[in-house]
Amino acid sequence: MTRPGRLNLITDVDGIKVGHAEDHDARSGVTVVLPDVRTTCAVDVRGGAPGTRETESLDPSCLVDAVDAVVLSGGSAFGLDASSGVMSWLAQAGRGFDVAGMTVPIVPSAILFDLLNGGDKSWLTEPPYRALGLRAAQNAGEPFGLGNVGAGLGATAGDLKGGLGSASAVGDDGLQVAALVAVNCVGSGVIPGTDTLWAWPFEQQGEMGGQKAPVLDGDLAMAEAMPGLPAENTTIGVVACNARLSKAQAERVAIMAHDGYARAIRPIHTPFDGDTIFSLATAAWGPEAVDPVLLARIGSLSADCMARAIGRALWHAESLGEQKCYRDTHGGAD
Repeated sequence: MTRPGRLNLITDVDGIKVGHAEDHDARSGVTVVLPDVRTTCAVDVRGGAPGTRETESLDPSCLVDAVDAVVLSGGSAFGLDASSGVMSWLAQAGRGFDVAGMTVPIVPSAILFDLLNGGDKSWLTEPPYRALGLRAAQNAGEPFGLGNVGAGLGATAGDLKGGLGSASAVGDDGLQVAALVAVNCVGSGVIPGTDTLWAWPFEQQGEMGGQKAPVLDGDLAMAEAMPGLPAENTTIGVVACNARLSKAQAERVAIMAHDGYARAIRPIHTPFDGDTIFSLATAAWGPEAVDPVLLARIGSLSADCMARAIGRALWHAESLGEQKCYRDTHGGAD
């Protein structure tokens, strides 16, 4: 049996910490997922307009066998510099990949587009993201906020305010699985013609405000409405578990976790989104060799946690400027 962990956050996976940093004038921010030790990592990119760094090294055929952190950032391509700040923090701590006696931190990252959300972007010649990345690493801990924080500060979700979400699932046998996501999609997180989140069937313990089953007036519209503005999107996330996965197995979990995107956002993986999921495995629990049955269980729970994390991101998001949040637009749930 599984249930949400103590915090219902990705930090319920032992050895994982998360830090945020924001520039509220710019309406943008950075989130860093920081394992206590170097950790197996893989990635799966499904969107048609991704912005990433160091993802090629995560291919199972490549040399690097673990990472030191994963960064999610606003700022479009400017935000890729956030990894440099995290690398500086890690290097000072002596953490990284050993190359002939030199220590090189490995920090893959993904970015979302939040440049047109009304914030002050006069910094374009000197972006703040390196400094934000450093501050996010310094802020890393186990409890952390949701909604308008970190990479979710300037995010949008269709025609609603987006945000940052997280959720976890812990098994009686000690398995820990969790997800974290910055929701900035061109599609909608709300079922058309209703006030219900697409993620509602996966809600645990009222974590999305107590969602009710949707009441549809006729058939569900088949048209793939895209309330967001094309080319201004991307949902980026991380799933984590405490099992001993190879890079190839971690990649399979990342692939399966994209089903969580599909359950909670419609449409998803469009040409306008850069949808990306990183998969971390801390190797703190379980058998030395994970068999296909356990791998399928981890992947399934990762997808469920991701759907819940998206729902929680929308539930916790707050209106910002002209961008109205789910609770202000749909009245929340009873």
